[in-house]
Amino acid sequence: MRASLIQIAVDPDESVEARRARAASLVVAQRGADLVVLPELWPVGAFAYTAFEAEAEPLEGPTHEMMAKAAAEAGVWLHAGSFVERADDGTLYNTSLVFSPEGERTAAYRKIHRFGFDQGEAVMMGAGEELVTVALPDTTLGLATCYDLRFPEQFRGLVDAGAETLVVAAGWPERRRAHWTLLAQARAVENQAYVLAVGTAGTHAGVQQAGHSSVIDPWGEVLAQAGADEEILTVELDPEKVRMTRDQFPALKDRRLGLAPPL
Repeated sequence: MRASLIQIAVDPDESVEARRARAASLVVAQRGADLVVLPELWPVGAFAYTAFEAEAEPLEGPTHEMMAKAAAEAGVWLHAGSFVERADDGTLYNTSLVFSPEGERTAAYRKIHRFGFDQGEAVMMGAGEELVTVALPDTTLGLATCYDLRFPEQFRGLVDAGAETLVVAAGWPERRRAHWTLLAQARAVENQAYVLAVGTAGTHAGVQQAGHSSVIDPWGEVLAQAGADEEILTVELDPEKVRMTRDQFPALKDRRLGLAPPL
């Protein structure tokens, strides 16, 4: 399974409309991949809180429309990163979308853990309440967004729901980059799953982004890692490696706390 991670740069001098069009073209250019992934809040910037209200969209707004078309044109499964969703009741959510190679939306995930410590996203947005997995032909994705990475119970819940590949779309700051790489590896090792951790490049509202998107295998080996600038990582994944790892080193079956049905 070929996965392409698009570590797009968010430039405050580039309009949201222009960035949507550019992101769509980058997706289409990945024709031949099986799965393409974009990062968190790339249309506006994860730390551009003052723009959230003005740039919020309905679920099936312009970002949904352009990403659906891009997925269909490229013929890929597309995790389109996240955008600021305005629900029918006016609540804002940090919402990720997944599209099939036919351009059909197969999932929408509202970020559960909001960052900000009673500021920014934490007070401006509603919290998601549902774990979301997506069954692809060769693997099952478990969806998470940025700050979710610090909450291992969410990932264990995704694994219990069948996830074999954990996708983390993020807008992670450079000043905590060490945590970004460490936690992504930890989530891979403890869940014996691939982790696709996709961040942004550039600067959001004066906050330098970490970049350093990574692909990590079920043993915790970093298969590929980006630098700080806009970059596309393309990696071949072997879905059987998840099953082999879990069979050869069946740690998940030895759980004693928070037990779920056997894998």
